[in-house]
Amino acid sequence: MTATAGIRVRPAGSPAGVSMSTPTALDSFLDKWRQRWPEWAVAEVFVPQAERDRVVAWFALLQEFDDILNIAGDPLPADAKLGWWATELADWAGHRSRHPLGRMLEPVPAPWDRLAAALPDLVAARGRAADPEGAVAALSRYATAVAEVEAVVLGGPVAEAEQIAVQVLAGRLSELGQAAVPQSLLGGDSGTAQAERAQRSWAGVLLSRWHGRVPGAVPRRIWAALARGRLRPQAAGRRAGAHPLRILWSAWRAARG
Repeated sequence: MTATAGIRVRPAGSPAGVSMSTPTALDSFLDKWRQRWPEWAVAEVFVPQAERDRVVAWFALLQEFDDILNIAGDPLPADAKLGWWATELADWAGHRSRHPLGRMLEPVPAPWDRLAAALPDLVAARGRAADPEGAVAALSRYATAVAEVEAVVLGGPVAEAEQIAVQVLAGRLSELGQAAVPQSLLGGDSGTAQAERAQRSWAGVLLSRWHGRVPGAVPRRIWAALARGRLRPQAAGRRAGAHPLRILWSAWRAARG
């Protein structure tokens, strides 16, 4: 892994690619998430402006964990990064931080140690699940910890752990394709057509388990609506894409609860 241009890298104590806590480093992590979710530029109008950077910092942290979960190829660098994050979050519980996102998140008195303890579950969750139930169960402890921390970081009611797990699995399907599909949905045939059918089937199962109205804070409800908007075309075998007005409408409905 290489450092982002113009961002200094910690010489020791952090994995490659983890930058020092400078203002530009923080901005780079926030902007990286916004680039992956351009719909947010439309949808964030329903989040108070004073809260937007903290919301994006939290979602950017979760994206770091998604990337570790969805690693392709040699997992050792990702595993090392995961171990570093577990230590970092445990330090946040003691109000010490090294990562740029800690500038926004570490002062929040959330149960960071619980999230740190759940991170190792992401290693086991990389394996192909036997069935949909197994895929959700593999992320159960992690999703529960995310929900507990998120309720403090974002305020509002606690999100349902299963709904968070389903959103993580939807992102995994988008990133890895057939490799993310549970064994029971693959069928006996091989080839491109079967792989596409299996992915559509898994997308459909995830949608069926994903409530149209997701509990949780307003930003979580909005992000879930955007993620569902990406998953629907995949389940239907269509190309993804949404008009800004449709995004705005979906975000407004999610914000209303």
